[in-house]
Amino acid sequence: MIEEMRIRGLGVIDDAVLPLGPGFTAITGETGAGKTMVVTGLGLLLGARADSGAVRAGAAQASVAGVWIVPPEGAVAEIVADAGGDLEPAGESAELYVSRSLSAEGRSRASVGGHAAPAGVLSSLAEELVVVHGQSEQLRLRSAAAQRDALDRFGGPPIARALSAYTAAFTRWRVLDGEITDLIGNRDRRAEEAARLREDLAQIEALDPQPGEDRELNERAERLANAEDLRLAASVAREALSSEEDGIDVAGLLADARRSLERGSDPRLSDIAEALNDLGYRAADLAVQLSGYLADLDESGPHELAAVEERRAALGMLARQHGSLDDALALWQSGSARLAELDDDGDRIERLQAEAVVAREQLDEASAALTAARTAAAERLSAAVTEELHALAMPDARLFVQVSPGAEAAHGGDDVAILLAPHPGAEPRSVSRGASGGELSRVMLAIEVVIAAVDPVPTFVFDEVDAGIGGAAAIEVGRRLARLAETSQVIAVTHLAQVAAFAGNHLSVVKANDGAVTASSVRRLDGAEREAEMARLLSGLADSDAALTHARELLGLAAGTT
Repeated sequence: MIEEMRIRGLGVIDDAVLPLGPGFTAITGETGAGKTMVVTGLGLLLGARADSGAVRAGAAQASVAGVWIVPPEGAVAEIVADAGGDLEPAGESAELYVSRSLSAEGRSRASVGGHAAPAGVLSSLAEELVVVHGQSEQLRLRSAAAQRDALDRFGGPPIARALSAYTAAFTRWRVLDGEITDLIGNRDRRAEEAARLREDLAQIEALDPQPGEDRELNERAERLANAEDLRLAASVAREALSSEEDGIDVAGLLADARRSLERGSDPRLSDIAEALNDLGYRAADLAVQLSGYLADLDESGPHELAAVEERRAALGMLARQHGSLDDALALWQSGSARLAELDDDGDRIERLQAEAVVAREQLDEASAALTAARTAAAERLSAAVTEELHALAMPDARLFVQVSPGAEAAHGGDDVAILLAPHPGAEPRSVSRGASGGELSRVMLAIEVVIAAVDPVPTFVFDEVDAGIGGAAAIEVGRRLARLAETSQVIAVTHLAQVAAFAGNHLSVVKANDGAVTASSVRRLDGAEREAEMARLLSGLADSDAALTHARELLGLAAGTT
């Protein structure tokens, strides 16, 4: 549950602290005082989309902070730990600090357990902690998807298991059906691809390119094209090292220097002479290498250059066709497997069709099991919600949850419709068309009360769930909210005294003279203050004797029945 929430700079609220706690909390106040901003602020804490237009005029940013009491272990603790946050020990439970800020420029920041976190983490926490109901949720209940979700929540593990099995079977069948459709529908295209691939592989095989061959040919062609310059350079270098004529060369000079030193008797000169001897051998070896290089150039001629250029042209055309020589080699490596796959289309289609028949049978079985589970749950939900509606001042109403065949989809092959017959003789009609605003409010509340018995939710937030109702119906709504609060925290923004009377915690939001709502103007009401607020809700006059008397009667009624 949420223990406390602080709102700053949001809408008409300047700075407000709301002590919440367990049980049923009713939030009341004059129109425009900021009651709905409380729900908006809670929505920000739960990862709702941030709208910079909600930032209070003149404020740099809006911020909301909340303290949640959560189990020290479980899904919530795992989400917080994954986000890098921490829980604070609080007896057998733990405290979770969550905050969200929104700048006037639209930048949003969130913090979970003392660490920055994306808004998506807040949304994940919301799925574990809160169910919010307002006018938009009442409208959502009119949708077929919301009605199906309500039934599935009530159905619990049996429907969850059946839906999981169905989803797996549906996914498997869709994948197979898609592959078969692609193979059959694109048979001509795949045949053309196979023909092109076969031709490309034959061309690559005929050329037999080698990795890096294009670079080697480029270097070789450049060398052959500059053969005369290279021959002259190599000849001059060889002649300088070892002249074939009687000229002066490095080898001769080194030999002369060595012989001159050998005539001396100083041991130090002997070491130098030995080094000169090694240099002479090295010069002779280099001269031999240059002679070999010149011999290769003499053997290479214009015919070799022409052959190299012809090979380069062939490889260049291959590279242009496939992007590069490396891409052509990659195609050679992978193309055979792809060609075998394309050539196997006929047999592959037969194998996939056989698998699809089995998958279809499994899908039909899973679909039937899901329908059976939903149908059984629909009967129980219909009876339980009808009983709740009787207690909500709709004594003759009957609710039917209808499960009928529908279009096959990922959520099953069922259409789920919630039908309402508000009085005897009335034809059951879908709540999406036939229910009034007040009836829809009570249907939604009845469904939540029933589902909460089998699928508890830590916190319920209702934003004017009493819209469109009054009198005895409003009293029963308050009584049912109090009943719901026996197992969950309930926070309700209301404008009806009949609902607020059943709250164990009554908060009043009062607009200050300058239009701001401050911490001091959001307070818990008790005794005479609460009676005055109840009187204001009933008659618009906080000091009316008649209204005060009626307020005391309502509070006494609520105290005697909760």
